[in-house]
Amino acid sequence: MNSDTLKKILQQLAAHEVSIEDVYNQLRQVSIEDLEYAKLDHHRHLRCGMPEVIFCPNKTTKQITEIFARLAAKGENVLATRTTEAVYAAVVKVVPDCLFDHDAKAIFLKQSDVDVKQRDDHYVAVVTAGTSDIPIAKEAVLTIAMMDQPVVEIYDVGVAGIERLLKKVDVLQHASAIVAIAGMEGALPSVLGGLVSVPVIAVPTSVGYGANFEGVAPLLTMLNSCAAGVSVVNIDNGFSAGYIAATIARQSFHGK
Repeated sequence: MNSDTLKKILQQLAAHEVSIEDVYNQLRQVSIEDLEYAKLDHHRHLRCGMPEVIFCPNKTTKQITEIFARLAAKGENVLATRTTEAVYAAVVKVVPDCLFDHDAKAIFLKQSDVDVKQRDDHYVAVVTAGTSDIPIAKEAVLTIAMMDQPVVEIYDVGVAGIERLLKKVDVLQHASAIVAIAGMEGALPSVLGGLVSVPVIAVPTSVGYGANFEGVAPLLTMLNSCAAGVSVVNIDNGFSAGYIAATIARQSFHGK
């Protein structure tokens, strides 16, 4: 159920076109859908501002396809992360309008758009230290777009070539939030935290040589950042970083 459907039901109730019992039954029926192997929360968008997202690893293609189709049938946007083109080939047969983002490794369906008024200082900046970090960035970018927030992408501006980052300071300082993605030693978020007055969500990636420990090294760097405005999500977790940044941007927009 989306907000428009809920408003319509409440308007019908206010106009005495339906009874309280009818409304109660409608809301009860669409809240949780039990598929035995999954419990679909169709009211999450109303509570949290984003429909339930499908995390695909360890789910079968059949499970992903059915969950995607059930969520799509409710008229909401649908996002399935960490999946493959082979899974997409099965899903698109059932939901023909869905698309596959090769870089983000995600299947998505955009069914409802929020009319976000554009403003020069309203966007999320997604920044990577290196080109190798872009796949994680793309997951964040897609998540932000699915939450109807504008996004600016700035890639390959890590501290090894700090002049590249400094050329983008003006764009970064006017963002509502920043997602900073880095592997190796993970220094980029700390530098950004010293340049801007907006929240920086740091994403450590598993990109790096042996002592990177598959992302543990940049994770520890980011957790120990001396820049006060930096928060950290898990290794390679572009989705959560994008979700948090989009939530901040949405609240920032309404608060200004």
